[in-house]
Amino acid sequence: MATLSQWVEGARPRTLPAAIAPVLVGTGAAYALGTSDVAFALLALLVSLALQVGVNYANDYSDGIRGTDQERVGPVRLVGQGFARADNVKLAAMLSFFTAALLGLALVALSNTFVLLLVGAAAIAAAWYYTGGKRPYGYSGLGEVFVFVFFGLVATLGTTYTQAHSISPASVAGAIGVGAIASAILVANNLRDIPTDESHGKRTLAVRLGDVWTRRLYVALLTIALACVVVAGSIHLTALVALLSFVLTFPLARRVLRGATGADLVPVLSGTGRFELVYATLLALGLGAAHHLG
Repeated sequence: MATLSQWVEGARPRTLPAAIAPVLVGTGAAYALGTSDVAFALLALLVSLALQVGVNYANDYSDGIRGTDQERVGPVRLVGQGFARADNVKLAAMLSFFTAALLGLALVALSNTFVLLLVGAAAIAAAWYYTGGKRPYGYSGLGEVFVFVFFGLVATLGTTYTQAHSISPASVAGAIGVGAIASAILVANNLRDIPTDESHGKRTLAVRLGDVWTRRLYVALLTIALACVVVAGSIHLTALVALLSFVLTFPLARRVLRGATGADLVPVLSGTGRFELVYATLLALGLGAAHHLG
């Protein structure tokens, strides 16, 4: 039976910045529009966190029963390493998704944004079918696309929309930026797992691109995030403060481009998560400051 610490590690807390970042940026963009709501921001954050934990448990379950997690490097695999029964991990995923759905329903009801109900349902379906079901899209090289869409565009713009009932060019730039970094986290993860994924028939984007182009993709995604700060800064000058966060990317990009593999890529995963959180915090503060200066 898995211990509490193993269940916590199985939830992969190092991935949680990908859930926090879009809410920060979305709230900052709403504040720049002159309308923000702390309660709605908190609800959006809880929805995003519940979805992230749910997809992590769902991946653990689905990869575990397929046998693709037995030789992985990195965090605890509850099913793959035999720490927990598969049905219990599946239950944990379902409870997380139920929590996300319940909180999401409260958010759209209180903010009168019922148009987002279908978006929320799509997000939960995407979280499960990443590695679940008969034809998981994560096994076909589409994982990064869905991460970009749901933990970038949807989470960021949805947060802004529930608070301001509109979106702005700056919020779109921020959404693309955090989506690119969230995708970079997955790229680094899949780069590390190329050997085991390939041997188990898991055709992730990293497997399809190969080692060299996957490393280039990681750097390209960080560059896109940089460009998004410049675009946001052209709209609200104070958003350029987020450029300071890129100091954190130099050792990460260097490690990736110099050919780190296996366990040597684990610091890249955690480091990219920290970078996304700092990036989002600074960008949110920069966008929020624009309201006072404008």
